[in-house]
Amino acid sequence: MGNFGIAGVDWQQRINWDRLRKYRLERAREKMKAHNLGALLLMYDENVRYVTSTLTPGWNRLKPGLRYALLCGDGAPVLFEQGDIGFQIQRHAPWIPEENIRWSYAWIKGAAGPASRQQVKKFTDAIVKEMKRFGVADQTLGVDFVDINMLAAFQEAKLKWVDGMTPMMEARAIKNVDEQECMRIVGAIGDAAHWETMRFLKPGLTENQVTAHIMEFLYNIPGMEDVEDVIVSSGPNTWPNWRNFSDRIIRPGEIVFMDLAALTWNGYKSCYYRTYCVGKQPTQEMKDYYATALKWLYDSINAVRPGATTRDIALKWPSAKEAWGYEEEDQAAANLWGHGLGLAQYDQPVISRIWSLDHPLEIRPGMVFALETQHGKKYEWGVRIEEMLIVHEDRTEIISNFPVEEITVVV
Repeated sequence: MGNFGIAGVDWQQRINWDRLRKYRLERAREKMKAHNLGALLLMYDENVRYVTSTLTPGWNRLKPGLRYALLCGDGAPVLFEQGDIGFQIQRHAPWIPEENIRWSYAWIKGAAGPASRQQVKKFTDAIVKEMKRFGVADQTLGVDFVDINMLAAFQEAKLKWVDGMTPMMEARAIKNVDEQECMRIVGAIGDAAHWETMRFLKPGLTENQVTAHIMEFLYNIPGMEDVEDVIVSSGPNTWPNWRNFSDRIIRPGEIVFMDLAALTWNGYKSCYYRTYCVGKQPTQEMKDYYATALKWLYDSINAVRPGATTRDIALKWPSAKEAWGYEEEDQAAANLWGHGLGLAQYDQPVISRIWSLDHPLEIRPGMVFALETQHGKKYEWGVRIEEMLIVHEDRTEIISNFPVEEITVVV
């Protein structure tokens, strides 16, 4: 499709939301059956959205159990929504049968105290009831999240359950044409945000001020749902990269990098770093370090193709000892790595020398992921760059298009 635009129109075929919803649901069902599961209980926001195409509000995120979904066999998904919000779902989401919209039984991660046991029993009884309704009560249930309260209730109910996150990760790993178009739009919004950063950035601002400005810029874009983080780091905060922002004042000649981690457009997320030098030209040493990080990045991008593995990509990066003198790869976690993008900021594949050398995954068409590299001088400055890409049968499409060939100078 090629990023026609972000609004729906009658004169051009853009994102086909109905096709997208059906594709995601069938992918989840396909992987559920491939893992010999009769049902999937989904509590993580990205999995609930993938299967039901319903929105988890910001206040509800990262609180498994406030809302959740159940997919049984060939049946339509059942959504357990908090309280009477389900009446809004009936209005918003006609693709979910009205009889499949329930209210949830929450214990709020144990905040309900002694009542948690009561709530988890009601939660479990409701799951068993639905599995019986769909004729899969004697089959295995896949669960993407379990807490200590659920373990006892499942045991008492004699529920057979196993890992349900793996089939969902496998389902979400391959994006169809509509999801790919969503990601192109995410990339275009990221391009615009970096251009706005270049326009706004100057010495004397704090990291917080830059973050706030870009947050406001993003929330003015139609379809923007959530901005998890706009990471702005400057000077000594850039190496080691503490992945945060503060009230530190940016000074002339300092390195600043900004990461869109993650802007969320219609559920789909970014991860998109660029490096700036503010008020002065970067030193030759800064340029040299950047050139090294850029080579690491594009060496790894050039290894991306269908049939290659995450090991092939990770081998393009130096070891943690070679690059920084670290004894273990885990000490350099996320310094040189890649990760899938979609409804979560970490879809498959996740690429790192920590695990990809011994546990490679095959790269397949339809995967969407980011590759990122960094380098720097301890407590002085660092550089970090990142590209987002889509894997096709015959090419790798880069969807992050803000200039990357050299440090962006803002004077």
